[in-house]
Amino acid sequence: MDTMTPAERSERMARVRNKDTTPELRVRRLVTAMGYRYRLHYKKVPGHPDLAFPGRRKAIFVHGCFWHRHPDPACPLARLPKSRLEFWLPKLEGNRARDLRKEAELRGRGWRVHVVWECELRHEESLRRALLSFLNPEKQCTAVPSSAPT
Repeated sequence: MDTMTPAERSERMARVRNKDTTPELRVRRLVTAMGYRYRLHYKKVPGHPDLAFPGRRKAIFVHGCFWHRHPDPACPLARLPKSRLEFWLPKLEGNRARDLRKEAELRGRGWRVHVVWECELRHEESLRRALLSFLNPEKQCTAVPSSAPT
């Protein structure tokens, strides 16, 4: 049983964005700070990646763990709702299936794909290293020990 009236539910769902979400903005700031330029929601390739690097043929998708069904069982954000499972389960599984299809289409066109999950934003330094490794595999991130002389 839904705990909200249809009007309340409609208002809440209308506030859910699919572009310029907080996780997406954080990834964009991080990638920009690393010195990379990208296209937003690139419509010339399947799936319209959140960040596309056409010259490198690389794409980054920023997925919310709930909406895109993060497969990591340890992810606390990928929980299922407690009510209306007959609606939510097919909806969320459909999102996941669509994501996998679009990623496969991109790879089939010679693109490399990286998915950033919302829960990964908690560890910004490891996310930065992963993005650097994805975008420029030749330039590995090396940390300078704090006890090293400067």
